[in-house]
Amino acid sequence: MYHRRVSDQPPHDDSTPDPEDFHHLEAQRRANRDKLAELGLEPYGDRTDGLLDLADARTRYDDDANTAFNERGKEEGFADPRPEVSIAGRIVLHRDNGKLVWLNLRDATGDIQVAVSKRDCDEAGFGAAKIADLGDLAVVTGRVMKTRAGEVTVWASSVRPAAKCLVPPPEKHAGLTDTEARYRQRYVDLWATPETAGVFAMRSRIVATLRAFLRDEGYIEVETPMLQAQAGGAAARPFRTHLNALDIDLFLRIAPELYLKRLLVGGMPRVFEINRNFRNEGVDRSHNPEFTMLELYAAHGDVETVMDISERSIRACAEMVAESRGLSAASMPFGDLAIDYARPFDRVRYGDLFEKALGFAMTDEDAVWKKADEHGVVRKYAARMGSEKAPASATDVRAGVDVRIIVNELFEDVAEPTLDPARPTYITHYPAAMSPLTRANKEDPSLADRADLFIAGMEVGPHYTELNDPDVQADRFRAQLAGLDDEEETFRNFDEDFIRALKVGMPPAGGVGIGIDRLVMLLTDQRSIRDVVLFPFMRPEQ
Repeated sequence: MYHRRVSDQPPHDDSTPDPEDFHHLEAQRRANRDKLAELGLEPYGDRTDGLLDLADARTRYDDDANTAFNERGKEEGFADPRPEVSIAGRIVLHRDNGKLVWLNLRDATGDIQVAVSKRDCDEAGFGAAKIADLGDLAVVTGRVMKTRAGEVTVWASSVRPAAKCLVPPPEKHAGLTDTEARYRQRYVDLWATPETAGVFAMRSRIVATLRAFLRDEGYIEVETPMLQAQAGGAAARPFRTHLNALDIDLFLRIAPELYLKRLLVGGMPRVFEINRNFRNEGVDRSHNPEFTMLELYAAHGDVETVMDISERSIRACAEMVAESRGLSAASMPFGDLAIDYARPFDRVRYGDLFEKALGFAMTDEDAVWKKADEHGVVRKYAARMGSEKAPASATDVRAGVDVRIIVNELFEDVAEPTLDPARPTYITHYPAAMSPLTRANKEDPSLADRADLFIAGMEVGPHYTELNDPDVQADRFRAQLAGLDDEEETFRNFDEDFIRALKVGMPPAGGVGIGIDRLVMLLTDQRSIRDVVLFPFMRPEQ
């Protein structure tokens, strides 16, 4: 018996054959492709209607029909009652027993066994099964039965090629283990590693759940420009391009915020967009230059409005995922954590968390500078922003750095990590200076009506009471532009049209942006953003 199999186990680092082996194996596959043509078959297939996915084909099995065939199948004139199906998939197992060839097909819904008998399959189909290679795509027609071992199987009457695979699949005991190869060759990873396909199927369901939830809440989904004349709505470095037709520079959007707010001005009271943002910045475990955001605005609402909507929508997604996997939304796995999405999310004020973690108030400037020196915060900030932006240490002239920036650097380095990672938590009442598009808190104007949601140590999304006073917004824009270097001035501009829109009158509103990629990471227990983005950013191959 000749037995070949593509394993769905993770791969080893030594799974890639030498180039000479690749050449030899590809040559053999090309020879088998020629043999298919000699059998009168099209190696790259033809249109086939009426195909069932493999999971559906499995459900067509009828125990009574299978028993009746086993008892009376040899009677003359007996009509085979077993249901007939047509299926398609990629060959991940091949066993040649001479007059009987066993195949395992795989599609996005799972695997199914196929038996190809010389007696019952047409001649061309049996010949195609004999010379099939692992990774080939095939179309099979046959009756659904169950073997003596109890496995649901399609007993083939016809086998036809759908596409010849010329590339050897991952090593049979390993698969595609090299992490970089998995991301670069997602088209292999998806069929060779069923878990990968499952993650992306679940991503689609999570997004669909969000959309359905928001529609039921009365929100309208919209689309706003990806190419923008001004990069606004966030403090981030954009990608630049050029529109030849008008001879103008444009930017890939860093956020849809200012356009969505224009829609509030126009009278659309509840809007959301699920789409891509682009930021020409770092690449790491939780950042990709191209990422997906849900951004939402509720007219006549505030930060509490959108905190409520995001908590309930995330809980709905967690419950959907938990139910589909036999889990509980109160104990969703993420690495070693069991995250509780069922209870109301925790809340903590920015200043309270700062003081609890650092032992002094964020308004105590001397203590802030001393602690910043101890933690090397100023030096890290200087390295990130460039030496001309900040002094080398806190003992240098303090005028080089705004103390409010240092407060936030300390907060991110020391206070945020003290949150319970298993408890989704809103940090509220951020310093107003850090939130130029946010309304100040009525009770304390030095604070903003802003809340950021953290889960498992990751920021999932900011929530705001939106600023809608055109004069205050104009002043905030001017303050943002002050002191910028020449490079930043090329893409950070005063958005006069947005101010004009605010002058028309934007209702008070709450706004939120939720990182879809990070949410999917959390709900599918994936540690890297690259595991939830089909084609993540990669360095060019050497």
